[in-house]
Amino acid sequence: MVIVQGVFRVNPNERERFLAQSADNMRASREDKGCLEYVLAADPLDPERVVLSERWESTEDLNQHGKAVAARRKAAQAGGGDPGPAPLSTEITVYEVASSRPLV
Repeated sequence: MVIVQGVFRVNPNERERFLAQSADNMRASREDKGCLEYVLAADPLDPERVVLSERWESTEDLNQHGKAVAARRKAAQAGGGDPGPAPLSTEITVYEVASSRPLV
């Protein structure tokens, strides 16, 4: 299993628009092979923070997802769509999981 955790810093006045523009990508990502979870969510305590949480069955599935995201972005740019607000900063980390167990 592979876990991806990230934080996007966004202008607080643009956060809802940033999340709205991400909804289509979230839907498409959830359909990608091997996707177990894909969520972008507003941090309820920090108006600049959007949290990314992903779980994938394998590194290969995550790599294929990355290619699919790049293709979707390229198609959107070619279509002249509004790219929406860009994050002020991005921090994303990939964790390769050796084992897991339920917490509760």
